[in-house]
Amino acid sequence: MILITLLLFSCAKDSKKVDITKPKLTNNPSWDVICTNRKPLLSFFISRGGIGARSYRVQLDTDSKFNSPNLVEYKNIKELNEFLVEKRVEKPLINKTRYYFRAKAVDSKGNESKWAYTRFYINTDSNKKFMNLVRAKVQKATVSTGENPKNLEDLDDPGQVSFWQAAPPGPIKPWAIFDLGKLTQISRIWMLANINKDNGWLIDFVWEKSLDGKTWQAIEDAKIENNDTFRNIIDITPINTRFLRLKINHFRGVAPLLNCIIFYTPTEPKVPQTPQGKYVLLIGDQMNGGTFTQLAPYIETLNLGLKTLTIPHYEISLDILNKLKNRPTAIILSGNNADYPNLPMYEYNGVFEIIKNTDIPLLGVCAGHQMLAFTYGYSFVRSMGWEALSALEVLKQITPIRILIEDPIFKGMKNPFIAPEIHGWSVAVIPKDFELLAESTYIQCIKHKDKFIYGSQFHPEVEVSYNEGKKYMTNFLQMALDRTNN
Repeated sequence: MILITLLLFSCAKDSKKVDITKPKLTNNPSWDVICTNRKPLLSFFISRGGIGARSYRVQLDTDSKFNSPNLVEYKNIKELNEFLVEKRVEKPLINKTRYYFRAKAVDSKGNESKWAYTRFYINTDSNKKFMNLVRAKVQKATVSTGENPKNLEDLDDPGQVSFWQAAPPGPIKPWAIFDLGKLTQISRIWMLANINKDNGWLIDFVWEKSLDGKTWQAIEDAKIENNDTFRNIIDITPINTRFLRLKINHFRGVAPLLNCIIFYTPTEPKVPQTPQGKYVLLIGDQMNGGTFTQLAPYIETLNLGLKTLTIPHYEISLDILNKLKNRPTAIILSGNNADYPNLPMYEYNGVFEIIKNTDIPLLGVCAGHQMLAFTYGYSFVRSMGWEALSALEVLKQITPIRILIEDPIFKGMKNPFIAPEIHGWSVAVIPKDFELLAESTYIQCIKHKDKFIYGSQFHPEVEVSYNEGKKYMTNFLQMALDRTNN
């Protein structure tokens, strides 16, 4: 009797459900991003729970039911670390095609989590050419309800987290009006809705135009129905208008929510005036075109005789670079503290053009370093799952950076060395034309095998007492000057 009772207890214990959370597919590629390499890196955040070690099963398909002949499956994928799972697609996916992606965790006893779902689009052409668009400046934004309409055009918001949310409208249809100040040609509208969940996403909406702000006409190319994403790129037949109105008919949740809207004019940026003498071209990769850190004053105090010119990433291209009256001695791509899925990534196409084609010495710092990998595949850079925020009081938590290949850019530097790090994303796949120069627990420095192009994840330009990586930038600039002098 006792034996039977023990067996029943054992069976009941074994049959007890083991909870395993779904993995979070909010890394890269996340919902509706455009992957620019046919063999993207699939990265996502780990599950929790289960018995023993977890592994993962992932599926990709062109059909949302995951039963088409294009189904791709990978099993027994191990966790990369306490935050992430990664798997590089092995065989090229179909270009210009939407893929549905799902993943589940399996523990050592065979217990499984539920599937987690996302989707992305493959388009290897989407990052090859400068957009030939210029941001149209909004003079004033007004809304029907809610507060903070200025957040609709808050380009100084580095992470794109501020937003306008309408008050619960009841029978009233919410809207937002944008005054461009003058008659302006518009051919693209970029919209970012709630970046954290689908509450507030627009389902049915239309953009309208007006010359006087009183009489409105629907823009046929901008009537959107059954929308199920938070990131919209709306290309329209070019129109001339002063006012634009977003009329919202249906949405998810209690009220519509929008983080940012940008309008574009189909034209090329003006070629900027260049400094006289030797200078460094700084490309500002922040959402507002800034450089995140104070790159310009730092470079100008290095006693190298270099001036600086800063151009926003969305106003630079290979063509603009070649039209500059005075050729720069070097180019530096700056940092950026936003999550890339919250940015209009096509604005960086001119940067990608330059990375692939220029013969001018080029250095990417932090996000600029990541741009080197982005050039060859959007998903080659991903969130680390944690923030690398180094400060003097937490030096014991910083992993020193180990130099793997001796290179002139490390002249006079310790090995290993400590340097400031302020980032939450990192390069995960080194493009085939690059080599790894230094690493900590992740990729820190890369170099092009044939061109004068370097990248550093750390910040050599940040003025703190423990920065042992300052010579990295000085060495780069001196090498660029030597090349110019020769």
